[in-house]
Amino acid sequence: MPELPDITLYLDALAPRVVNQPLERLRIANPFLLRTPQPPISAVEGRTVTGLRRIGKRIVFELDGGLFLVLHLMIAGRLRWRERGSTIPGKVGLAAFDFPTGTAILTEAGSRRQASLHVIADTPSLAALDPGGLEVMDSTLPQFAERLTRENHTLKRAMTDPHILSGIGNAYSDEILHAARLSPMKLTSNLTGEEMARLHAATIQTMQSWISRLIEDTGDRFPEKVTAFREGMAVHGRYGNPCRVCGAPVQRIVYARNEANYCAPCQTGGKLLSDRALSRLLKSDWPKTLDEMERRRAGPLRREPT
Repeated sequence: MPELPDITLYLDALAPRVVNQPLERLRIANPFLLRTPQPPISAVEGRTVTGLRRIGKRIVFELDGGLFLVLHLMIAGRLRWRERGSTIPGKVGLAAFDFPTGTAILTEAGSRRQASLHVIADTPSLAALDPGGLEVMDSTLPQFAERLTRENHTLKRAMTDPHILSGIGNAYSDEILHAARLSPMKLTSNLTGEEMARLHAATIQTMQSWISRLIEDTGDRFPEKVTAFREGMAVHGRYGNPCRVCGAPVQRIVYARNEANYCAPCQTGGKLLSDRALSRLLKSDWPKTLDEMERRRAGPLRREPT
């Protein structure tokens, strides 16, 4: 799912192309995309885009007359910039936003249709779509600490909850926790003051670093490859590969349809966190450390013949 750096990249690329331009036509190829019956699509056509903003992981087009288009890409939704009036792809295409400068085409890979589009007629209705997570980039340490400790959750859960923190998901939470040298399974109530400060700093630094990097790498082009797996990431999507800091193999915890990637020496004092799928099978045989895991992988030592 595109997260804060990716959504910021989209906003940066869209701004020179659509701000102060009229939305000539909005073409919907899949009726399940549109989640609001009123106002109708015709109400936004011909209106000028006066600004762009982000609400959590949503992209908001501000239109003259007080209307808003709110786009949530979910997991597999992506935007493509094409020539004006380009055809919507038959298999993955969901919608097209036609401007004098070109056409933004919304696609969604896979068979599940989760991306959504809302037409909003007023500011209070727009605010109702905000999950309420803290905007970390503008936060102070006390604000960050208060939000994380309102309820007691694991850091992985807290960092990815849109009601707690805004715009952070599975990918960048892995990177943040690695940078902060904290276990994804550590409870928020157990964080020391020093650890909380470290986590706050790592969150801002990781987000800002990736925002700057993505914008610089993209330049004036429209981003064509928005992905959760970026070259240069420390641990996310790198299970089994060497940690970029210490060289130990990156580990993972699989849960539901997600996974957390981490480095045991850097984040857990060398302890392997229990993977739900494997630990159920292995139970008490689950290795507790990297050394123990490596010994088990190597198998029993062969005895030399006497």
